[in-house]
Amino acid sequence: MASQLTQRGALSLLFFLTPAVTPTWYAGSGYYPDESYNEVYAEEVPRAPALDYRVPRWCYTLNIQDGEATCYSPRGGNYHSSLGTRCELSCDRGFRLIGRRSVQCLPSRRWSGTAYCRQMRCHALPFITSGTYTCTNGVLLDSRCDYSCSSGYHLEGDRSRICMEDGRWSGGEPVCVDIDPPKIRCPHSREKMAEPEKLTARVYWDPPLVKDSADGTITRVTLRGPEPGSQFPEGEHVIRYTAYDRAYNRASCKFIVKVQVRRCPTLKPPQHGYLTCTSAGDNYGATCEYHCDGGYDRQGTPSRVCQSSRQWSGSPPICTPMKINVNVNSAAGLLDQFYEKQRLLIISAPDPSNRYYKMQISMLQQSTCGLDLRHVTIIELVGQPPQEVGRIREQQLSANIIEELRSRLGGCQARCGGGWLGPGEKP
Repeated sequence: MASQLTQRGALSLLFFLTPAVTPTWYAGSGYYPDESYNEVYAEEVPRAPALDYRVPRWCYTLNIQDGEATCYSPRGGNYHSSLGTRCELSCDRGFRLIGRRSVQCLPSRRWSGTAYCRQMRCHALPFITSGTYTCTNGVLLDSRCDYSCSSGYHLEGDRSRICMEDGRWSGGEPVCVDIDPPKIRCPHSREKMAEPEKLTARVYWDPPLVKDSADGTITRVTLRGPEPGSQFPEGEHVIRYTAYDRAYNRASCKFIVKVQVRRCPTLKPPQHGYLTCTSAGDNYGATCEYHCDGGYDRQGTPSRVCQSSRQWSGSPPICTPMKINVNVNSAAGLLDQFYEKQRLLIISAPDPSNRYYKMQISMLQQSTCGLDLRHVTIIELVGQPPQEVGRIREQQLSANIIEELRSRLGGCQARCGGGWLGPGEKP
């Protein structure tokens, strides 16, 4: 019996000694009740099943979610889970196979490997500065993400990107660029009248309104022209402002400052006279005084003013020939005729060849000293008795008046001298 067990090799030996007491039977323990207690029994171990390719179903049926298993059985036909069947695994579009691409049904009734289909995804796109994007299907295959920029910015680069089968996004990341200039609005143009007796006007205005179309940051605003509150001369003046944003875009605006001067018609000097005026001579507030040449008296208003209505006050005076009476009894009577009328110059010289006499006459002829012959009336005392001559223009003076005049000049008998009497001065 022992030799038979060795030859078969499929049995395992279990030796049981007969105890002195009756053994207890336990179901499934290998012990069997028997009245004989001195025999040994052997239990046979179950054998592995023999491979039978004819069994139609050996392994469990493969079911790949979001994929497909293409199987080839040795038996052919529809025996796709029988022993020895080989299956090629694949995934639907948008999914990626993780695991074995090919598996086989083994004698252990198990497949030689595992696999599953994982949905393909692209990485999350980063946000772009001053912009955003919206996607049709998140980060999944074929999802399209469209980019847009904030107000004031322009998109440079790809406007859309698509999640591709290799898990990458098409194209490249765009950028939002500030290329719009800032918005600037200047104050309105203004017009102002010059102040009385002035040819300028002081003009004020508020600064321009500036706003950036992108991030709202204005880095610099420059002014080309006078500052607010400056004195502006007559005419039109262009004031220009320029604003710069952070991206160095710029925008400009301008307005006009116009200064007007009220002007009166140009006055004409009187015949045998002249005018002296303040300021420009014809602007609002200017005053013009009328003067007559030497030997003429002014009759009428001495001065006129340019009014805001652009008309002159008063009416123009006239210059009439001055009536000088040389047939008087004294020098005082002669000089009284010039009181409060015009300047009087008395020139005394020993003879007409005297160099001081010639110098004074020359200076008056050329207005070198700020006066000329039309500004004054001249009394000339030239020569020595008995050939001395005194005259006012062509009118001759008597000898006694000549003597009194020279006496008033300090007895200038042998030298050149001169004396002045201004308007309103008493001789």
